[in-house]
Amino acid sequence: MTPHFCESYNLIGYINHYPSMGFVLKGARMEYKVTLSTEEIVRGLKHYRRIAKQDVLRAPETPNPDIFRQHAEARREIYAKLAEVAEAEGPDAVVSQALELYQELPFVTGTAEDAHPTIKGQENALENFFLMIGLDPKVRREARKARKPVQ
Repeated sequence: MTPHFCESYNLIGYINHYPSMGFVLKGARMEYKVTLSTEEIVRGLKHYRRIAKQDVLRAPETPNPDIFRQHAEARREIYAKLAEVAEAEGPDAVVSQALELYQELPFVTGTAEDAHPTIKGQENALENFFLMIGLDPKVRREARKARKPVQ
């Protein structure tokens, strides 16, 4: 059974539609405003990374250790990448980067539970990030619609 993770670290903040900030999504411009500080975003991502690290360490105790470990490692890598972007470029850049990464992921929903653990881990990490920052679900749905099925 593939693990389902939701590292709920609820930070205060939200993203709404504002013309000052945006993300171009395959011809459509998704507007948003980031209200969290860089420090708040980095703190949340570090928390998520620690949870993913704990999952890597406990993978041998699970029914499918390799799949569980791959899923956790993929999440951990996404959190590290997003934290780097946040620290170097700020909140707007990290949200834009996360949306781009999400849009570029192959769509694997509906595949076997043990198939594509790395992609599913990356997807899960990005969705956790969107929850953490309070991304408008409409923005996430639009990015999800742009994803292509796995080959």
